[in-house]
Amino acid sequence: MTGPTDPAPGVPPVQGGGATAQVAVAAAPVTTTAPEVRPVGDTGVNWRRRLAYALMITYAILMFTPFAWSVITSFKTQPDSIRLTFIPDPPTLDAWRYVFNDLRPSIFRLFLNSGAIALTITISNLVLASLAGYAFARLRFPGREILFLVVLATLMIPDQLRLVPVYILLNTIGLTRGFGQYIAVVLVMAIMGANIFLMRQYFLSIPRDIEEAARIDGAGFFTTFWRVMLPLATPALSAVSILQFQGSWNAFFWPFILLRDPDYFTVPIALTFFRGQGGFTTNYPPLMAVVVLATVPILVLYIFFQRYFVEGIAASGVKG
Repeated sequence: MTGPTDPAPGVPPVQGGGATAQVAVAAAPVTTTAPEVRPVGDTGVNWRRRLAYALMITYAILMFTPFAWSVITSFKTQPDSIRLTFIPDPPTLDAWRYVFNDLRPSIFRLFLNSGAIALTITISNLVLASLAGYAFARLRFPGREILFLVVLATLMIPDQLRLVPVYILLNTIGLTRGFGQYIAVVLVMAIMGANIFLMRQYFLSIPRDIEEAARIDGAGFFTTFWRVMLPLATPALSAVSILQFQGSWNAFFWPFILLRDPDYFTVPIALTFFRGQGGFTTNYPPLMAVVVLATVPILVLYIFFQRYFVEGIAASGVKG
């Protein structure tokens, strides 16, 4: 048996009797230390993220600098254009007046030629590359892998190597005169091996279950391609559109070789107009004005297709 418990020091005993007695114990005050507050997340990850943003911003500024320099130079005079100054002294619109009023062929004609050729070549590559990419990715036929290796091998053949035979062939069939010059440029660039490779790789990433479901419903190869696979390939088609239009718009080698009539010249060929006698001097202000104008369609195209590129990725998932 144990005796009555002594009250804690400094606590007066409580009077009361029976089971109903209530005992009030006054607890001594306890001091606690607040826990150390630490930042949420991994500080190392945050610093790496900041460093990545800093590098990307620096790289973006470096890439934007040539375009900004072109804009500034287009408002300079010819003597001022060869000096390393950021503010034109004095600023002038003479270069822009020359481009819009005195350039021959006119800047509008040059843009029309470049736009027609680039748009035709882009559509041709979209149609042919999507068909060839789907065939290499899904259809089984003898020699498929060998033929695909041949397509990849064309990427290693420079245009300069096939210049003479291609020109002789086009000249023989009469495509180096008149409107045939347009057709010659389009035929030479109608399909690119890189676009076939890109489309094939994207079609390989699409699950086969989607095709099998379409064939169970009675769809043939072309119907499956046109109504099922092609809509799912929107991201790849957008990438091909941007890259091919940019490449065709900026193309210089084949248009310079095949386009002999000034009325059929494109914008890249027009950039050679600003060389001085003998090619030792360059009229930089109007040259930079044309460069700025030539960049605008590519920027607009990229901004427009960027939206569909993101939407295509979101829409290409398999919904349950």
